[in-house]
Amino acid sequence: MSDRAALDRLARLYGVHTAYWDIGGQRQVADPAVLLEVLRALGAAVERPEDASAAIRARQQALWARGLEPVLLAWDGLARPPKLRRPLASAEAPLTCHLRLEAGETRTWTVGPDALVARGGHEIDGVRYVAQVLALPDALPLGYHHLTLEARGWRAEAHLLAAPRRAYGRDEKSWGLFCPVHALQTDRSPGSGDLTDLEALVRWVGAQGGRLVGTLPLLASFLDTPFEPSPYVPASRLFWNELYVDPARAPELAACPEARAILESPEYQAERAALRAEPLVDYRRQAAAQRRVLAALARCFWAGSAPAADAFQRFLATQPLLDEYARFRATGERQRAPWSEWPAAVRDGALPPGAYDDDARRYHLYVQWLVARQLDALAAASRDASVSLYLDLPLGVHADSYDTWRERALFVRAVTGGAPPDAFFSWGQNWGFPPPHPEVMREQGYRYFVASVRHLLSRARVLRVDHILGLHRLFWIPRGREAREGVYVRYPAEELYAVLCLESHRHRALVVGEDLGLVPPPVRAAMAAHGISGMYVGPFELSDDPQRGTAPVAPTAVAGLNTHDLPPFMAWWQGLDLVDRQDLGLLDEEAVQRERADRRRREAALVATLQRQGHLGSLPVPPGITLEEPEDSARREAARSVLHAWLAQLAASPARIVLVNVEDLWLETAQQNVPGTWRERPNWRRKVRYPFAAWERLPGLRAALQTVDRLRRTVSPATGEQGDAA
Repeated sequence: MSDRAALDRLARLYGVHTAYWDIGGQRQVADPAVLLEVLRALGAAVERPEDASAAIRARQQALWARGLEPVLLAWDGLARPPKLRRPLASAEAPLTCHLRLEAGETRTWTVGPDALVARGGHEIDGVRYVAQVLALPDALPLGYHHLTLEARGWRAEAHLLAAPRRAYGRDEKSWGLFCPVHALQTDRSPGSGDLTDLEALVRWVGAQGGRLVGTLPLLASFLDTPFEPSPYVPASRLFWNELYVDPARAPELAACPEARAILESPEYQAERAALRAEPLVDYRRQAAAQRRVLAALARCFWAGSAPAADAFQRFLATQPLLDEYARFRATGERQRAPWSEWPAAVRDGALPPGAYDDDARRYHLYVQWLVARQLDALAAASRDASVSLYLDLPLGVHADSYDTWRERALFVRAVTGGAPPDAFFSWGQNWGFPPPHPEVMREQGYRYFVASVRHLLSRARVLRVDHILGLHRLFWIPRGREAREGVYVRYPAEELYAVLCLESHRHRALVVGEDLGLVPPPVRAAMAAHGISGMYVGPFELSDDPQRGTAPVAPTAVAGLNTHDLPPFMAWWQGLDLVDRQDLGLLDEEAVQRERADRRRREAALVATLQRQGHLGSLPVPPGITLEEPEDSARREAARSVLHAWLAQLAASPARIVLVNVEDLWLETAQQNVPGTWRERPNWRRKVRYPFAAWERLPGLRAALQTVDRLRRTVSPATGEQGDAA
């Protein structure tokens, strides 16, 4: 076997793809040097291609020696018979089985050697292994169980996931509104929106007939040192962002003169007014102002008898990691540096009291409780309004997050996650976060993934899994390499789907997978098999055929005209996103002209389709993207007519959910986030153009939502077809 063939075989044993098909249909073969770096990151003892043969033997030995796969699946309580790998010396001995159920019960039974079905064998370094198949009990209760097998000195263990095959689903056709919390503006906002503003939005959407409010992740962020405001690179996927709490609603405020004095001071009021007047959210400055009030509230809380209160103690009992998280954040504040730069004694230790200021630790304990209580109030308001919260599960976490500090064996810091080159990013994308090690995930029984999902589902009833392809494979880029030099690493998708299905049923929550872009057919097939909703984004579903301008909408889809990573409708209609991509160097002039011509054809087909379906009358001006006179009133009215008609088409479709971006309703052209940029664009900072109180007065806004609501109510849940309103 040649060195390259051996290297490729080793890569397959570790789940590393040696090639992939790119956006243009070309097969991209991995560079051997990149394969070596990724294999080393996964734990293979391989420095050069000629080391691959020995590494193959070591890998095979390790796989046979572990006896059982780390995770076994039982769909709908029916376990697949697992394959055992036992040394020949123990293969003829009776097998004692211990199944510890999640609820605490342990079932024990013995299996004689004659009841095991042989499935071949293997010899490595003089040790003969026998493969056998074991039948497990039927009708296992759903949950996270643990199986232990023992026989004549041999022992093997596995996590047993018993999950519904399909995620929780509701047979209804609803609609909702999307708006980032940070972008909300009210006359009381502190610079960005907060949970009080989100609660007001929930009640308002419910009054319009909507049943869903979507927003960006509300997870903990680094807003000092390090500084990273992106909601998709959180400081933890297990805790909340205290920036969004409303100090004025803190129960401790009435008994805290210090906090009241700060809130009422001219200096604080002037700072709030200045932050509110800024067109962009100034996270660092706002967090500093917020910290003054919250720190005062925390001091009052801990100085009184409140810390011994039953409610706080019950909260702590539900958050076993909170004290460690608080110590981690307090240590970071003392060090003024990310954890990877802390002194070794602190970085690698258990964070003893001398490593941090205890006031800072108590602050983080308090603010997490305060966030939890305000989220409880939001949940109550959501129930009153019959509105569900729709939150995202980010694909990654900050490289210097609490999560990567705590779970060092899980995250692979020698590489970063990203994406290969595509039509939008010709050099690929490097997202900067360390990906999880697929084998360590399994060995840990997915404890971190479970905790991340549960954290969000404690509040949300619709969970959107960012970049669901990541359940199947992730693009790993060795540090120091260009994004285009990465390779795909396979993940145990079925086991990850099992966690999502089980948790969705336990929380009665829908699961949505972000399946946009280059997603292989097997991914969507797996989503369909497990009841995971996909996404339908209008501009991606257009053709240039006037007889069929839009693709049909799947009954399980979440349908809309964009996402937080895409241009709003008006920017797309005018082609402003093409100009922006040219300014960023992602498209040249020839490509812009080609894209513009293609979009004109698709836009014309869209208009013809909407007119034929009866959603759109004649336009006052011809359709077609243009950069001339973008504020021309006739063109704006034409665009508004197309927008309302397109939303009406989606509302009349069989889509499970129609999600309306509120900024589309006033024809916003600025984008919330331009992927692949950081300093170049003010991502995650832009406020919506109009304050919340003015929305009802905007031309056509309520009329558009009333149309969506009326059409959603006349779609039959069973068939997804229009019928008589009930």
